[in-house]
Amino acid sequence: MALDGQPDVARRFQCSIWLVSFSFPVTNEISLIAAFMTGLLGSLHCVGMCGGIVGALSMGLSARTRGSLWRLFPYQLLYNSGRILSYVIAGGLLAWLSSETTSQFGQSGNYIGKWLSGLFMVALGFYIAGWWQVLTILERAGNHVWRYVQPLGQRFLPVTNPLQAFGLGLVWGWLPCGMVYAMLAFALSSQDSMQGALIMLAFGLGTLPMLVLMGSAASRLGNFVRRPLVRQLAGTLILLFGLYTLFAPAAHDHHSHNGMDSGKETQSTGHAEHRCSSGH
Repeated sequence: MALDGQPDVARRFQCSIWLVSFSFPVTNEISLIAAFMTGLLGSLHCVGMCGGIVGALSMGLSARTRGSLWRLFPYQLLYNSGRILSYVIAGGLLAWLSSETTSQFGQSGNYIGKWLSGLFMVALGFYIAGWWQVLTILERAGNHVWRYVQPLGQRFLPVTNPLQAFGLGLVWGWLPCGMVYAMLAFALSSQDSMQGALIMLAFGLGTLPMLVLMGSAASRLGNFVRRPLVRQLAGTLILLFGLYTLFAPAAHDHHSHNGMDSGKETQSTGHAEHRCSSGH
């Protein structure tokens, strides 16, 4: 049977979108969880992007240090700490600039940021899965800036002490990367410097396990993540995060209204539930 001219399957899908949107707004906590999971799933891409950098990190170290996981670990940890710190700085700065720029647009500025971040996340899902490499356009644009930043990293090579590893990571965090750009758009949409920095911190921590393991198990790990099914599964999950960002309301949409607005929202939710549960 159909309802309002819609097939039953389409009607149920529309109802599920309504109910999820009203029930699960995008809160700060959910944003951080999504950022962490995106980093964890998307770090499959980091194996190809940063594998050479991890190799360069250990090139100047002694054979004794390279041959011991425990001796190599401080170098890997400080390199990745520098990389993540660069993400945090960029996320906080962009979110602050966004808040200063969009404040004059009012509520429409919030919607623009929300859709921008959601679309970037969907694009990242396609990018990780290998279905559509649209983010390579941004990477090519970033290469023009990277040409001026890269020489700074050369000053820390060869790495012979942990502080040099930290400096190398701090510079290499600005390496053109579509995944980082998508997450920066997510941080930008928060329009709050602290939240933007925390989003990028959560994202960076999500990438940490893969990049630390890559130093000691690069060959086996590389073979695993190159499997199309693994990349497609990770890309699909990230794509779903993007769709959730697009369709679920932001936290302020639920909590910044007065009691009258809350009553209207509850009434709207009731109408949606009634329509979903009504007969055919």
